[in-house]
Amino acid sequence: MARDKKTRELQVEDELRRRTRLAVPAFAGGFLYLLSSIIISSTLNGAPTVGLIQGLTPALSGQASPIESPRTLEIKFVSHHALALVAGGALGAISFVVLVLILLLLADAAIYRRPETWSLARPFVLYGGIAVALATVGHEIVTAIETHHFAVSSNHSNRAAELALPPVQAPGGATSYEFSNYIGLLASLALAAGMIGIVLNALRVGLLPRWMGILGMFTGILVSPLQLVFGATLQIVPAFWMVMMGILYSGRWPKPAGADSGDPPAWASGEARPWPPRAPRGRPAARGAAVATADIAPAAAPPSNGASPRRRRRKRGPGPRR
Repeated sequence: MARDKKTRELQVEDELRRRTRLAVPAFAGGFLYLLSSIIISSTLNGAPTVGLIQGLTPALSGQASPIESPRTLEIKFVSHHALALVAGGALGAISFVVLVLILLLLADAAIYRRPETWSLARPFVLYGGIAVALATVGHEIVTAIETHHFAVSSNHSNRAAELALPPVQAPGGATSYEFSNYIGLLASLALAAGMIGIVLNALRVGLLPRWMGILGMFTGILVSPLQLVFGATLQIVPAFWMVMMGILYSGRWPKPAGADSGDPPAWASGEARPWPPRAPRGRPAARGAAVATADIAPAAAPPSNGASPRRRRRKRGPGPRR
């Protein structure tokens, strides 16, 4: 759909204003995401663990349903460190809100340049991202409440322990846990689908460098339930992507050789400017070598009679013939 120059100028100005406002929050959001993961993982890593021997000790002693669950110390530890866990969840929720804002700006810019962009990607990111943020901090609040009830009560049985802190291998527990788990699962799936769709279309119209587009789609996978497959180590990838988006939005993207600006051209033009395909490595050098060879070929060509220049000079020199 063709648009007049004035409309494109207004669109570019609006995008520039939003990018300027969002640059610092995007940069900080990446650090908050990483800080949240560090706080939660380091706190839980210090909790007492129940090994196979501790778990089987009541059964070996003939107690099918012991009075005190082997996980009592673990749950009390989580209850005592609830403040750190809630703080980590709150930081994670803030980072997800920032991620939503980053993607909404990218979605609006991509839709303007490519109207056939998947229309559901934007609402998936908006509502899914907000729900993920609420579920992130809500899960930690529910954990703090349930573990506190267990710690101050006199019922420390296995059933009470499962309700207070469901094992990772067997999700469930209290109704509040189940609700937050279901909401978090559906919301993360929606956020992942919307993010992949937005980043893919932004890459098609040239709003992102190629490696940033690929990294952004991988980030969408990592914020989905598939993050359990990759583990917590790769959570640095979403943090890194958000920081790099902050740099891109601030207009401080490194300039390519011979370019006037580091921004992808699609931002300033208001039109789709797909990135050209990357030439195979070594092709420019080979082309240059062919041109150089063509330039020097006439000077280096041998004489038509087959005699070398040196032999021709010897024939013209003075002296008797032999």
